[in-house]
Amino acid sequence: MWVAGLMRVQPSGQEINALNNYSKGHSMLWPLLFTMSRYLLISLSFVACCCTNSDSREPLEYNGPLKEAENVELYYSEKDKVKIKMLADLLYEFENGDREFPKGVYMEFYNEFGQLESTLRANHAFFFKKDDQWRGRGNVEVKNVEKNEQLNTEELFWKPAAKKIFTETFVTIRQQGDVIYGEGLDANQDLSDYTIKKPAGEFEVKE
Repeated sequence: MWVAGLMRVQPSGQEINALNNYSKGHSMLWPLLFTMSRYLLISLSFVACCCTNSDSREPLEYNGPLKEAENVELYYSEKDKVKIKMLADLLYEFENGDREFPKGVYMEFYNEFGQLESTLRANHAFFFKKDDQWRGRGNVEVKNVEKNEQLNTEELFWKPAAKKIFTETFVTIRQQGDVIYGEGLDANQDLSDYTIKKPAGEFEVKE
């Protein structure tokens, strides 16, 4: 048996008789032509089969980003006053309007007088357009500038319309002189008011 796709074909009785009756001068030519013809038919069938399988493949659907931007600086304003400033090293925008920030984001939140209220930083961020919701992951940090308090967690969600942040993961909040920690949090986006769902403890920080 041949390897690499070739086949050995057993000739029929008529083919054997024809071979015996053929002239001695061409006795070596007939088996060669017979084998080549059989091999040609097998090869053509194999090629036709490959072409059919190749043509039947469905086209691949691209789900990656349609736009990409670097060193992004965005502003959100209300009544001609800047409320939020956002910085990001890299931005991906998808067909459905979702946005990904694979290298993280840094945000500044301002009050109605243009004064800095709080900041938010995350190693990775994603904006879900359908839900109008943000998700920060990695080392997520929220600072209240006026109260000098800082929140740290591994995952945090932000609802811009409600101006709320929340999470179900472990959180720590560093206050002036002590640190409280627990699981789960509901808070204002500037950390001016918050509730830890499952408080675990509190300890004093010595400066």
